[in-house]
Amino acid sequence: MNQTRRAGLVLALVTATISAFSVYVNGLAVRLFDSATVYTTAKNLVAALVLGLVAILSAQRSRTSSGQRFHPRGRRQWLGLAAVGVVGGSVPFVLFFEGLSRASSPQAAFLHKTLIVWVAILAAVVLRERLRWPHLAAVGLLLLGQVGLSRAGLFPLDAGAVMIFAATLLWSIEVVVAKRLLADVPSSVLAVARMGLGSIVLLVWVAVQGQLGAFGSLTAVQLQWLVLTGLLLAGYVGFWFAALARAQAIDVTAILVVGAVGTAVLAGVLDGASLAPQVPWLVTITAGALLVGATMARRPAVEAAPR
Repeated sequence: MNQTRRAGLVLALVTATISAFSVYVNGLAVRLFDSATVYTTAKNLVAALVLGLVAILSAQRSRTSSGQRFHPRGRRQWLGLAAVGVVGGSVPFVLFFEGLSRASSPQAAFLHKTLIVWVAILAAVVLRERLRWPHLAAVGLLLLGQVGLSRAGLFPLDAGAVMIFAATLLWSIEVVVAKRLLADVPSSVLAVARMGLGSIVLLVWVAVQGQLGAFGSLTAVQLQWLVLTGLLLAGYVGFWFAALARAQAIDVTAILVVGAVGTAVLAGVLDGASLAPQVPWLVTITAGALLVGATMARRPAVEAAPR
């Protein structure tokens, strides 16, 4: 495994770890807010500010070392950055949280984790990434593990489920668009575009709903949770795009699913939930992630150096 791909694998594991904590913490934080949309908008704004500061510091360092600063070139890059902000950083958040208020948690968890399937299909068709039998086996193991963890089984495709499914499809499209852009756009810039532009769209949506006043009545406790979840989201997005710049989209997305293992362990340790019934499914997910890692190690290096 070359250094670039190894770095991508490590960054994907870091992202999965952050995801494990983020899912658990968000489950606690969202209960403190009357509106899930207001909560996610405020959280995303915090993440956008943090990522913006990181990008500014990174740009200053880059300008000092090379004398140049990145600027989007041409309509393609501008449209791509806008697409990431809308398709990845705003609309799916609204769809997901609104759907979550209507659908059951197991249903939502399973539908969201089908992300790996749609990314695999799009990566093969659009990005021309090669899918070998280990990839297909890994996807099967990861999905099987998620079915077991969520106990999704068969369920009706109601309005809430349709919203969550639509959000998942949009996020899979974002992965492909982002992967294309990362050939020329620094991952820090893409992260700011995703959360910055996305937050603007979310603010407009909150204004249309007449809920802007909710931001002025946030309590100290709510603000503390927003800072924590916003920092986690900033870390997740930053490391996610950095990993995507260095490895195949299907590999990074597959590794990300292992975050479900961390969330289950956290729930077991902090909430006293029994892990025994989940162990077979946690092992199944871990096996799928390890299979992806083994596939990455055997594949010859073809990725371009990240920006």
